[in-house]
Amino acid sequence: MTIRRYALRDDQWNRIQDLLPGRKGYVGGTAKNNRLFVEAVLYRYRAGISWRDLPERFGDFRVVHLRHMRWAKRGVWQRIFEALAEDEDNEYAAIDATIVHAHLNSPKARREMPQPQPSDIA
Repeated sequence: MTIRRYALRDDQWNRIQDLLPGRKGYVGGTAKNNRLFVEAVLYRYRAGISWRDLPERFGDFRVVHLRHMRWAKRGVWQRIFEALAEDEDNEYAAIDATIVHAHLNSPKARREMPQPQPSDIA
């Protein structure tokens, strides 16, 4: 079995596929390939790229982005996250601010650095 870096594993896909709009038997249109779409969104976020830089194998980035926004408004991504968050080997864990530090050279850090006062120099 080949596992692609940004792709869902088969067990993950099996857990979420019935939560997605556009599946067979779902009221409304049937999606061409829900798995490819979900993997496109995962690729975009995991690689840290803009929608415009999404590889062509995922289709037109504008269509992927529009569908992503529709799913977000309908709560589909929340349901997917909740289903995958139950995974013991959770790759989707959130990072909280207690372990993230701003680099000292960041613009905000420079603004908030105390300026030396004349009394400090003496």
